[in-house]
Amino acid sequence: MRTGLLFLAVLLLSSTHVLGDNVIVKDILQGEHRQQSAKRDRYRHPAETLAFFNVEPDMTVVEIWPGGQGWYTEILAPYLKNGGKLYAAHFNKDSPSEYYRRSRQSFIDKLSARPDLYANVSVTHFNPPEHVDIAPQGSADRVLTFRNVHNWYMRGGGDDRVLSAFKAFYRALKPGGVLGVVEHRLPVELPLSKQQDSGYMHEAYVIRLAEAAGFELVDSSDINSNPKDTADYPQGVWTLPPSLRAGDREHYENIGESDRMTLKFVKPKQSQGNGQ
Repeated sequence: MRTGLLFLAVLLLSSTHVLGDNVIVKDILQGEHRQQSAKRDRYRHPAETLAFFNVEPDMTVVEIWPGGQGWYTEILAPYLKNGGKLYAAHFNKDSPSEYYRRSRQSFIDKLSARPDLYANVSVTHFNPPEHVDIAPQGSADRVLTFRNVHNWYMRGGGDDRVLSAFKAFYRALKPGGVLGVVEHRLPVELPLSKQQDSGYMHEAYVIRLAEAAGFELVDSSDINSNPKDTADYPQGVWTLPPSLRAGDREHYENIGESDRMTLKFVKPKQSQGNGQ
């Protein structure tokens, strides 16, 4: 009887811890700072995605290319505020691209306007293969990249640039640390050449390049899948929301945001030095 009561007490304490984490995330998702961003939650499933990547509030996390809005930063920064650390690996402030410079400045302005939410965010810059020091080597528990791999592949980047990105993530992570990847998924029946301009990537390709950098794939999820997405549109993935670059907005709104792979990789605890 005593053993049974002890087991029940441990179970209740464990459940309270999990519930507590969920309540924190739920409060953040409903925060007034996310009134516009919350419209995308039904497509991006942030609570489920971060839970799948096992992000805890006392971790050091690197978010790759958060953009001008910092959609995930709005969640990660408050979540990590009291016990963790967030590095935002953004565009280079001296980039020749006006878009990159403007996006980074918008992000900086957003952080500065709400120190109560974003005081724990350190902004680094990331432009593989030249600038890849996203966080101190071996310091990160998690590196998270949302819908970015296609950007490194397109416009002549190809395998080399994608591989240099994954190697940078490997260097930043502690042994046993997790790389979380969410990316637009190109159906297996469509040719690899579609990766060049569609914004979609073959899942097997992403896995192969991550493994080439030294990572091991430990899990995948359909959290962010969308069976309505055919991935074959006149303006590529930007045909769908939120970009809606093609006509017939109602049709593409009904499809929703893209079908996405959600992949969890680990840096082996016995690191072989890949990415160094």
